[in-house]
Amino acid sequence: MGFVFRSRAKEEKAPADKAVVTDSKQPRDPQAPKGRPTPKRSEAQSQRRSVANTPTTRKEAAKRQREERRQALERQRQALAGGDERYLPARDKGPVRRFARDWVDSRFNVAEFFLPLAVVILVLSVVRVPSIQSLALLLWLIVIVLIVLDAAVSGFRLKKRLKERFPGENTRGAVAYALMRSLQMRRLRLPKPQVKRGERP
Repeated sequence: MGFVFRSRAKEEKAPADKAVVTDSKQPRDPQAPKGRPTPKRSEAQSQRRSVANTPTTRKEAAKRQREERRQALERQRQALAGGDERYLPARDKGPVRRFARDWVDSRFNVAEFFLPLAVVILVLSVVRVPSIQSLALLLWLIVIVLIVLDAAVSGFRLKKRLKERFPGENTRGAVAYALMRSLQMRRLRLPKPQVKRGERP
């Protein structure tokens, strides 16, 4: 009669414990499927690297962001110096912008000489001689008129060349981009000029 009053909880617990022990000691068949595909070595290594490189604190995350930003700026600086399209700023990317840059760099522009001319005119205007000051004022007017005329002609010609070279493509903003570049001295332009003067882009 003892089995009648045996605790049911003990009976239920005992087989469960045995099952757990039995399952843990049972060796897995090497041919049995694991339920998931085995990752490639490169994928496993990349996952381990990503886990190892994951910042654990806020300070480490901020340091990582600063380092990544510094590297991005360095790549961009090298791209501006060498013309690498991959790391150029968005405003300089694309074949249209590259053609506009090359077109400006291949010719002489009046606006690029504005800074040295402005220095000369400023020096002349400081001289306390009425005739020289009048000459300085006249030179100011001549330089401004020449810059405006050269910009108008250059913009018209470049717009025509862009339509011929890139029919059906979006060339919006390329003329203004080129004219802004023409205002800079050649040696100070970024990205650095990739064509020589007189060379056809």
